[in-house]
Amino acid sequence: MSTNKASRFAATPKPPYYIVSFASIRTAGDNGYGAMGERMEEMALAQEGCLGLESARGADGFGVTNSFWRDEESILAWKNVVSHLAAQKLGRERWYEEYKVRVGRIERAYDFQVGKGDALAEHID
Repeated sequence: MSTNKASRFAATPKPPYYIVSFASIRTAGDNGYGAMGERMEEMALAQEGCLGLESARGADGFGVTNSFWRDEESILAWKNVVSHLAAQKLGRERWYEEYKVRVGRIERAYDFQVGKGDALAEHID
């Protein structure tokens, strides 16, 4: 599964699955960040066990990327990909003033869409 570009939401399966939330504050200037970010997104989505990504960044430099994973083994495998390790090092050296990584297991998920029938348009897994 991957990110649905039209909706900007990852197409995740029925829980349980895992989330890695990466919240960060960027430094000024691009300094190669944009190209590396695109490369890491492509690589993560191709990684075995990756279910999708959702990402947003504000004009103030604060951003959040949530990646969704089948299991903890998939997360650990991605964390140890050599190119990803190199990007992490560059992130600490060039691109981030601060970041926080949080890993959790999704036990329940639901959504809402305007116009999905006359009844409450909420689906609970």
